[in-house]
Amino acid sequence: MKGKRTDMGNVQCGIARALQVVGDWWSLLIVREAFKGRRRFSEFQRGLGLARNILSARLRKLVEEGIFTVEPDPESALSHLYLLTPKGHQLSVALVALWQWGEEHCFVPGELNYAIVDSRKGQPLPKLQLAAQDGQLLGPREFRIVAKDR
Repeated sequence: MKGKRTDMGNVQCGIARALQVVGDWWSLLIVREAFKGRRRFSEFQRGLGLARNILSARLRKLVEEGIFTVEPDPESALSHLYLLTPKGHQLSVALVALWQWGEEHCFVPGELNYAIVDSRKGQPLPKLQLAAQDGQLLGPREFRIVAKDR
């Protein structure tokens, strides 16, 4: 069947399990919109240009997975607010990493008209880097995935 996905819910891999929750592009773009301050269905739809049925399905899944909560909209009895949970806020690191990777590898210099900046000082964020327990920066060949001791 076209579009059927393999269930990764029991795979022993943090990446696979994370992709089970937020693995389609619309879900991460909805979370991005929330970081931009969007909270209402109509705001997400306007920001993404996404069909209502797809947006509704993705928001429902993100709520079920604990990425968003739904609260009544104090300004309208007919709408709800979709608010990031602490679990949803933790996606900021993954989104910044994806942004920085995309900025470096998917645009020609000068093409990208947006930047992620420190909201306090307006300065661009430094490139995210991996660090060892002692603070030493690690390159891509200086870490590995191993089984945990039980």
